[in-house]
Amino acid sequence: FIHNPYFMFLGGICMTLLWQSSSLSTTAIIALVASGAVPLPAAIACVLGANIGTTGTIWLAGLFVSDGIPKGDTLRIAMAHTGVNLFMALTLLPFVHHIARFLSRF
Repeated sequence: FIHNPYFMFLGGICMTLLWQSSSLSTTAIIALVASGAVPLPAAIACVLGANIGTTGTIWLAGLFVSDGIPKGDTLRIAMAHTGVNLFMALTLLPFVHHIARFLSRF
């Protein structure tokens, strides 16, 4: 599980949805990488997942502001936030090993 970037990507989403804090998720991931418990490619995937998970906050806010389902500007903002983060994550996810190899030079 830990060595599979795709599982870690889903784990990052779930972790951030539960905690409602991508900063907390990212901090935990950095600590796990620094301790050697999680490999860098999996950690990068997990951070990408955390960026998706953070969109859950805007959907929750939309639910509380609207009568159940986000409408109007609330829906457009939630869709834009989710769409941009999803596009970025799905674009970079196949390249996590290359990104990790590049970052390991520093």
